[in-house]
Amino acid sequence: MTTFRISEAAALLGVSSDTVRRWVDSGKLAADRDEHGHRLVDGADLAAFARAQIGAEDGAATSSARNRFRGIVTEVIRDSVMAQVEIAAGPFRVVSLMSRQAADELGLEPGAVAVAVVKSTNVVVEIPQ
Repeated sequence: MTTFRISEAAALLGVSSDTVRRWVDSGKLAADRDEHGHRLVDGADLAAFARAQIGAEDGAATSSARNRFRGIVTEVIRDSVMAQVEIAAGPFRVVSLMSRQAADELGLEPGAVAVAVVKSTNVVVEIPQ
């Protein structure tokens, strides 16, 4: 059975350890204590909690793409035809290449809030060592 310490659960959920502790204290997320008194979250419980947190954003367009990363634009590099847009979405860095016209029409500049919508037919899954 996989278990996670509060700090590990927080890193996986993209929130602070204090937030996870508040969820545990309020009963939103189940946790047990080990022999040293440290709180441990069962992997299956954490997965169920994470799944329950996934919801459609208010005002989000209807789409078949399910991978949405809301974040802040950190960099936009434009040339005469294309633009490279970088978004920091929690601990994730998402980079998109688009036409310069699209970036201009969307008003993409550092500091703007944006949602990266990802739909891919090829997803690589790795296990951290």
